[in-house]
Amino acid sequence: MTSYSMIKVGNDYVVQANDKCILKVASRRRAAQLISEATDLLNALAVVESPDIAPEAPSRRRETPELP
Repeated sequence: MTSYSMIKVGNDYVVQANDKCILKVASRRRAAQLISEATDLLNALAVVESPDIAPEAPSRRRETPELP
């Protein structure tokens, strides 16, 4: 799981993901909002890609036509 953080650099805030600087914004509030949104998106993606869910079987089988 990716961990997000923010650091202040001069007058700006830098959003980091796993010690990698990925975004620079002027507002601390905006940086916090972006971290929250990214975390929510990753959590939603983890639910969608959950290995617990079995793939659906095809609803119809395609039959080959019989030739005379």
